[in-house]
Amino acid sequence: MRSSRKLERGASADLWRNTLSQLPTAFGRMTYLASLRDVNSGRYSHHGMALVFGEVESSRTLRASHKQVFAEWLRFNLEQQKADLDLYLSGLPEDKQTLLETWHQLRPYENVLPASVRKVEKELFLADLETLLKLLRNVHGVAAPNPDA
Repeated sequence: MRSSRKLERGASADLWRNTLSQLPTAFGRMTYLASLRDVNSGRYSHHGMALVFGEVESSRTLRASHKQVFAEWLRFNLEQQKADLDLYLSGLPEDKQTLLETWHQLRPYENVLPASVRKVEKELFLADLETLLKLLRNVHGVAAPNPDA
């Protein structure tokens, strides 16, 4: 029987090799991993990984990878974050004006955070994202909606 550390490295290596490395942006990887988290239980689930590595190991690996990708994003300077976010948004089917208006109103990016982030990390992430979104709205000619409308 394989030790849990070997199993973890195997699950993590498999996830990065077969899935995460295919996503060209850190923001995209963060979004993908957040989508695998159940909003009611906080558990991560990936059917294929669970079949190979078991549900517990699969969830643990996905959680750890989510934290790792989030930490990678935080290490980026604003210029790197802007480039990464712009590339991520360019890969979505909606036009950037619609995306930026919707993100300004609904703030879906708040859902990509790992559950275990510290308050200071969350504040930094949100401050950076809001700065980037203001910049991108200016670049793409999206006016902030009137809050009284």
